[in-house]
Amino acid sequence: MEIDEEKIREICAEVLRRAAPDDAERERTIKFSMHLVEALRSELLRDGLEADVRIEGSIAKDTWLAGEKDIDIFVLLPPEYGREAFSKVLDAAKRVSGGNYLENYAEHPYIEAYISGFTVNFVPCFKVSDASYAKSSVDRTPFHTIYVKGKLNNRVRDEVRLLKAFMHGIGVYGAEIKVGGFSGYLCELLTIHYGSFINVLKAASRWRIGEVVDIEKYYRDPGEARKIFRNDLLIVVDPVDKSRNVASAVRIERLSEFIMASRLFLKNPDIKFFYPEEPKTYPVEEALRIIGSRGSALIFIKTKPIKAVPDILWGQLFRSQRAIVKLLEQFGFEVIRSDIWSDDKAGNIFLLEVSTRLLPSIEKHIGPPIEKAAECERFLKKHLNSRDVFSGPRFEGNRLIVEKRRKYSDAVALLKDKLRDGGGSIGVASLVSEAFLNNLEILVNEEIRDFYLTEGSFASFLTKYLIGRPSWLA
Repeated sequence: MEIDEEKIREICAEVLRRAAPDDAERERTIKFSMHLVEALRSELLRDGLEADVRIEGSIAKDTWLAGEKDIDIFVLLPPEYGREAFSKVLDAAKRVSGGNYLENYAEHPYIEAYISGFTVNFVPCFKVSDASYAKSSVDRTPFHTIYVKGKLNNRVRDEVRLLKAFMHGIGVYGAEIKVGGFSGYLCELLTIHYGSFINVLKAASRWRIGEVVDIEKYYRDPGEARKIFRNDLLIVVDPVDKSRNVASAVRIERLSEFIMASRLFLKNPDIKFFYPEEPKTYPVEEALRIIGSRGSALIFIKTKPIKAVPDILWGQLFRSQRAIVKLLEQFGFEVIRSDIWSDDKAGNIFLLEVSTRLLPSIEKHIGPPIEKAAECERFLKKHLNSRDVFSGPRFEGNRLIVEKRRKYSDAVALLKDKLRDGGGSIGVASLVSEAFLNNLEILVNEEIRDFYLTEGSFASFLTKYLIGRPSWLA
């Protein structure tokens, strides 16, 4: 494939002009970060805790994108303090945050605070001498920072920013559960390994499932790494811990999107990959016309906001989505596609598109083969004189068959019945189940009109759903 090198250089120069923070932003961000570090250090000393308070993440490595407002502050504690010291660290962080925060007590406790327009993660961890002694994933983070900083210079930092901007533009940047994409650390490692942004894209355009990147060559060959990280889609061996795959959070959709976008950009370079145009939101009548023309049923399960840090919230939303899709399919409804919209002020919506809302009252039920005598006897006993059987039992081949009354012929009736108690019994996650108990509304097709008109963010989401393709795939 012939690559237009000159056009790519022009695009990259323009992207760097936009993506690299200017001196004023850099000074403001670092100054504010250091202010938080000093404030937290003072609070910890007041509580009698000796700890190493550090800035980590992209700010520490100077690889953040202009306009990013995320600060990671780690509190490194001596291991002899034990995990009980974490709560003291979090209490100190709460005082520094001024009260505007959310707590996360999942895999590792931390505080996500919102201060002066920044999202600040205060993360307690143990200070260990080597990453192999890490007790949790966050204990490795300081080693990641040290490793990457040792590999960076100004040119490589620019290349990292180009890769991050590209991934952000195509929607695959971020390892958080909501995105399931490429973390900042993963972007840095890929750039270090391949040497430049364009080289990453050239390599990615040829990737296959199970691709292995082993910068420090811990494994003899890719096959050995694949045995260790069995079934992982993309394997990037952590340079500071050979037992960890840095790319384990990347979902198949995000990996596929990155591979395809890499191919298309190299073939036809365009700045839209970095800065795609938002599709114009459909007027409500146009949106409803398109919904009607599909001939399917768009079911919207709506509830009030759920207060939780994003990873907890989206983990529960995805788990609940899977449970609801499984429920519909178990009762014979074909789910064409499903999606989730969430807003911390307006609420959450599960969108489930089924081929039809109403199924026939009759359904075919296949019984056991004739050679299984005991099962056949039970089948006959259950169905022979049942009021729910329209016809049968009879034989098709060697199997007993009945045509019986479907328990739920209306998808909405099914959902209302099974979600009446919050849906915990079908696998709906706890926070979502609680929200369903407190407030649950089910709307179909044009019934979404009022909410579409009042919530611009949702209208944009639904427009993108109906378009069904990323803006860079034109």
